[in-house]
Amino acid sequence: MSVTIQLPVADGSLERITLLAGPEPAAADGQWNRIGYAAAHVVCDPLADNDPWIDTAVDWDRTLAYREYLWSIGLGVAEAMDTAQRGMGLSWETSLELVQRSMELANAGGHLIASGAGTDHLEITPDLTLDDVIAAYEMQCEAIEATGSRVILMASRALTAVASGPEDYAKVYARVLGGLKQPAILHWLGEMFDPALKGYWGSDDHMTAMGTCLEILKDNADNIDGIKISLLSADKEIHMRNRLPEGVKMYTGDDFNYPDLIQGDEDGFSHALLGIFDPIAGAAARALSALGAGDNAAYRQAFDPTVPLSRHIFKAPTRYYKTGVVFMAYLNGHQNHFTMVGGQESTRSTLHLAELMRLANDAQLFTDPQEAARRASAVFSARGVEILA
Repeated sequence: MSVTIQLPVADGSLERITLLAGPEPAAADGQWNRIGYAAAHVVCDPLADNDPWIDTAVDWDRTLAYREYLWSIGLGVAEAMDTAQRGMGLSWETSLELVQRSMELANAGGHLIASGAGTDHLEITPDLTLDDVIAAYEMQCEAIEATGSRVILMASRALTAVASGPEDYAKVYARVLGGLKQPAILHWLGEMFDPALKGYWGSDDHMTAMGTCLEILKDNADNIDGIKISLLSADKEIHMRNRLPEGVKMYTGDDFNYPDLIQGDEDGFSHALLGIFDPIAGAAARALSALGAGDNAAYRQAFDPTVPLSRHIFKAPTRYYKTGVVFMAYLNGHQNHFTMVGGQESTRSTLHLAELMRLANDAQLFTDPQEAARRASAVFSARGVEILA
């Protein structure tokens, strides 16, 4: 099955490409030797009578159906994270409802899930204190653990704003982690994803910050399952991975270098908690199945072609990567529109979306090329480009 379309290029002309059908996603085979969480997006309700830049309207049926799809092919769900537009349209109240709804399904099916707890409901004011940050974290953690979900302790903009140095981070994390019912996954989100998090752990220098983070991990290891770092640097992740306390896992958040980091080396490997696993879910499942079966060639065959697409989706400004994630979900039929919470569908250019389609085609990610072309045509036509020949 194939279809030929015309995609715009930088000089204003149109380039003909043929969209080809990729393999169908396979059901989970139970052989995985890596944990793989996909940070899942939310589906906006495009027909809600609201103010899209102010109010959040979620299509719960489509949103939860996508989580069922991820679970059906073996992936876990990292819920209410950055990919779900947390802090960029998705409020804490809606995030908690999302966790509650997802946990009902996860509990019923015995599925893997972990959910983001942060301080995003807290207003950052001049009189904000560390105790305020601790109380905010504790409130969200308690609410999430009440659903039965493991906590992903998200990086806090409020903590960045009020902390005077590494000791303040140590104080906050010790207090919050000590009150949890089950070990948490920490999340170090770099400033390329969120500029407000620059200087996390008390230093603008990542290696200095890493030293502080490792001390916190060592001091609280009994309350920590692992740490996800999103610095888009394989060298930094490997350096930290090799120094983790015993029993603390590394979850890669590196959407540029994930095949190498998950495969690992003679000193270790990373598990995965990735935003890119949302749009490449089928390929990710095939890759992890191959790795579990010891077939490194098939692992690389499934994963390597997706890297150029991931680097494109996550290109600077990286915080707008969610647009590419949702566009892929729309093209592959997981939702019936290309509308996002907060109007975020407008954050990437027409040429960006065209290149995304070329790279997704190269990675064999379209399950129904004719339907993908039809759906893409509606988006490009609205932007003044006719792509169907």
